[in-house]
Amino acid sequence: MRNLITSLKKAGSSAALGAALGLFAALPAAQAVNFPLFGPGYDGRVAGCEAGLPTITSEFWEKESTFWNSPLRITAYGNVHETAFRPWQSDNIPRRYCTADAMVSDGKVRTVHFSIIEDGGIASMGDGVEWCVVGLDRNWAYNPGCRAAQP
Repeated sequence: MRNLITSLKKAGSSAALGAALGLFAALPAAQAVNFPLFGPGYDGRVAGCEAGLPTITSEFWEKESTFWNSPLRITAYGNVHETAFRPWQSDNIPRRYCTADAMVSDGKVRTVHFSIIEDGGIASMGDGVEWCVVGLDRNWAYNPGCRAAQP
């Protein structure tokens, strides 16, 4: 195996090595490439609590009829109010937390806890809504008692 330094000295190519290193030194410094960033801007413009109710109504009916083979529907809402807006640091995704009383088709009034999330819809298009009806969280996604759906 040859020693590179010894080979260069014997060949008298120290000038060639110096020229090659000089070429590298003369190259411009590397610069960062700026790519445009796409996606949500999170301006804190979140719709009011009432804006989430139609979504909850349709998704509740779909979940009950499809997964639980239940005829339950939400027929009316009352006492809709905000419980928190951006309850954590301001750098988090903006959310408006709300609570409402829902009249269900079985004649019972149940509490609904929900949040409206800025740019939380499909592919960050539009606001997203996460919700839980107390007493009807059959898959325990927000258990206990829909506590995980609250701030």
